[in-house]
Amino acid sequence: MLENSIESLPGTSSTTIRKFKSFGINTYFDLLNYFPTRYENYSIISKIDRIQVGEIVTISGKIVEAKNQYTRSKITIQNVVITDNTGTVEVNWFNQPYLIRVFKIGVNISVAGLVKQFGAKISIEPKEYEIVNFDRSNDRSVLKHTGRIIPIYSEKRGLSTKTIREKIYAVLDVACLRKQAETLPKEIILFNNLIDEDAAYQQIHFPDNLNMANKARGRLAFDELFSLQLANNLIKKEWQKEKVGNVFKISNFEFLISNFINNLPFKLTSDQNKVIKEIVNDLKKITPMNRFLQGDVGSGKTVVAAVACYLSFLNCYQSIIMAPTEILANQHYQTISALFKNLPVKIGLQTGSNKSIKVKTQNNNIIIGTHALLSEKLKFKKVGLVVIDEQHRFGVNQRAFLKEKTLNSHLLTMTATPIPRTVALTLYGELDQSYIAEMPQGRQIIKTFLIPKEKRLDGYTWIKKQIRQNKAQVFIVCPLIEESESETLKSVKAVKIEFENLKKIFSEFKLGLLHGKIRSSEKQTIMSGFKNNKIDILVSTPVVEVGIDIPGATIMIIEGAERFGLAQLHQLRGRVGRSNKQSYCFLYSENVTEKTIKRLDYFCKNNLGVKLAEFDLINRGAGNIFGTQQHGFVNLKIANLFDFELINRTKKAVEHFVEKYNIEEWNELNKRIEKYKVKNISRD
Repeated sequence: MLENSIESLPGTSSTTIRKFKSFGINTYFDLLNYFPTRYENYSIISKIDRIQVGEIVTISGKIVEAKNQYTRSKITIQNVVITDNTGTVEVNWFNQPYLIRVFKIGVNISVAGLVKQFGAKISIEPKEYEIVNFDRSNDRSVLKHTGRIIPIYSEKRGLSTKTIREKIYAVLDVACLRKQAETLPKEIILFNNLIDEDAAYQQIHFPDNLNMANKARGRLAFDELFSLQLANNLIKKEWQKEKVGNVFKISNFEFLISNFINNLPFKLTSDQNKVIKEIVNDLKKITPMNRFLQGDVGSGKTVVAAVACYLSFLNCYQSIIMAPTEILANQHYQTISALFKNLPVKIGLQTGSNKSIKVKTQNNNIIIGTHALLSEKLKFKKVGLVVIDEQHRFGVNQRAFLKEKTLNSHLLTMTATPIPRTVALTLYGELDQSYIAEMPQGRQIIKTFLIPKEKRLDGYTWIKKQIRQNKAQVFIVCPLIEESESETLKSVKAVKIEFENLKKIFSEFKLGLLHGKIRSSEKQTIMSGFKNNKIDILVSTPVVEVGIDIPGATIMIIEGAERFGLAQLHQLRGRVGRSNKQSYCFLYSENVTEKTIKRLDYFCKNNLGVKLAEFDLINRGAGNIFGTQQHGFVNLKIANLFDFELINRTKKAVEHFVEKYNIEEWNELNKRIEKYKVKNISRD
């Protein structure tokens, strides 16, 4: 029943169904998993003669009068008089004249609201209302919007919380008639003190009290983390049974690999050497490597991937490096080409604007590109290794399609997004994990400052001096492209407006403008100009967040810094400090609240990405770790990634389940974990 399409929901218009589908609600089960953000307590039901000023109550009665009143200030008042067997009371709505068509004389109504007094007159300021059967108006079981604790939902696509509440109530009403099979073994439920799942869905949406709402949240959060970690566990077991399509020989090439590393123009850090050993050890095996490499911005992940690509080349296999943006793909192409300039390794680039590879890829040993690599026309030869950078930015289907094109090749996924260890283990438990924390030798810590408003002009003077005397290059990042009309965003710097202002301030210098709406070819021209010192100051949106390596850039200015998560600020800061020169990062913020100052001050004092991510996880929640463009990392609906105690409990429950049960015998649970198995690039 819960698999029923949302289209079969009784009394629901095609417009409402279309709106639900637009944000991923396609079935009854999807709708039940659209959870409330908070609750309002309208559970005090009172007779009209018992209501007291200042309390929020629900009253039920018959409408005896309903009319629109028009004021000189063009405000319309919907004046409704309600009576029960103890008295009458006025309820007033404002500027909703259509309500009078609903509030017909003689209709029975239940209203929840705040009791107010004007002079000697008592009235109710309504919060919610519903038309009811008078004989059952005091029966909480038939009340959806009044007379109980009611759920408040995030409103999307023009769907009101009232509409969402009504539709969820309808699904629960049907679900109550057909008890759903329990998804967890009885001993796991008892050991973890969980309520049953049917009750949890009922109580999360329409709780008897807030204690039951919390118990429901606990059960459903447990289910979500259990399903995710069980899927990871089963995926890992499945992959361990598989055989790699193209087997690597290692011992034959140890000298050449060592020679390649020794001839690099820099010395690898101990962390880089450790990760290379882990990768080489994976490549020795006949089971496909599936490793997740985390490394702070500028820590040298690309050269580690290059060593793996070289080993693939020595085994006469191709390597594919896939990046989410053209800027990052071009950056990888330039970096990899430089690393292999003295070796007979042929490197190809395939992006939306640079299709150097037509159909056959046999002539290329390493192929670097964006989603353009997914073109069905491209035929790969013998792929030994696939590297996916910033993998969360690719869609599920894109990753799965790339996997199919390359058979069971070894897989290395990388990210510069700092993720707390516990979060990474929960989200990517099926992957072997490596971490590079150590920065390359000679790199200096970037000095970071939060600049007060009154010091802005002094800052500009200092920057001019740095450009003149030290030939410094400068990034200036603004959060928006166009100036915003939104009241909350009016103070946020828009990149186009700021660019015009900065041209006047820095009139003696060359400025460039970069944002997402510029054509790819123009972006490359601008980036090339900046890299070759033809541009002194690059004014940009956060499109520079990843993949831009300009050794001459030593100053980063971030406007509207309060609008970014700390991890995203860290990514932006990582665009400078990529040489042995001292670099600086200046934060400007129009928001001077204590909370904002505390966050930004913490950022100024800390340069380790994982510490910043953990701070944001505690203070802003999981959704803010990865920034607006990186929310694909976290797709949990109710569980909290900072609830380490629950993560540990679900992990132990999964270990018990896997040891004792066969997932095929648990139909409903098996269906639920399928979505996680697909999202983790299953190798079927």
